[in-house]
Amino acid sequence: MRKPYLAAHPRKLGAILFSASLVLALPYAGQSYAQELPQQNEAETNAQVLLEQLRDASEGEAAKIATQIKRTWARSGSASADLLLKRGRDALQAKKPKVAIEHLTALTDHAPDFAEGWHMRASALYQQNMYGPALEDLEKTLALNPNHFEAIQGLGAIFEQLGDSARAYEVYEQVLTIHPHHADVLEAMKRLETKVKGPAL
Repeated sequence: MRKPYLAAHPRKLGAILFSASLVLALPYAGQSYAQELPQQNEAETNAQVLLEQLRDASEGEAAKIATQIKRTWARSGSASADLLLKRGRDALQAKKPKVAIEHLTALTDHAPDFAEGWHMRASALYQQNMYGPALEDLEKTLALNPNHFEAIQGLGAIFEQLGDSARAYEVYEQVLTIHPHHADVLEAMKRLETKVKGPAL
């Protein structure tokens, strides 16, 4: 059964794991926001403020804040890019991943610095059982937006699909440093806990 999120392009497992290790080594923005805010546009600044709130939010508040963050990340600043993103999302919801990939490839070509375009195409590639290309798009997403907790979750889902429970668990832990109440990730970690840590004594 496919795990929630993102699945296999004929690419060697070793290459996938190596690329994913590079993703894990990406510098997370962490506490550097104060120095970075002056150089950011309004949408990016709003997202950073919301991310700070997300880390300290109660479980009840977290889902609403996460939704606000994702809406902010979905704003490219370009009407044509936003339209391509909407078409890609609509195709995914209609269970037409091939059509979604076409729209989202046009988007990444048009706006290569827009992280959400790469993330959504990774989701579409996953639905087409193409782990390798999905992983490459997740790398690009995280290079542009290291705090993209949905992309990090996707990386964990790939590891889980590949049977690497320990590494999946490690990646999911990184999600919780950004979004401590991420319900899908908490559920995944609970599912993997026995495999990773052994049965409770």
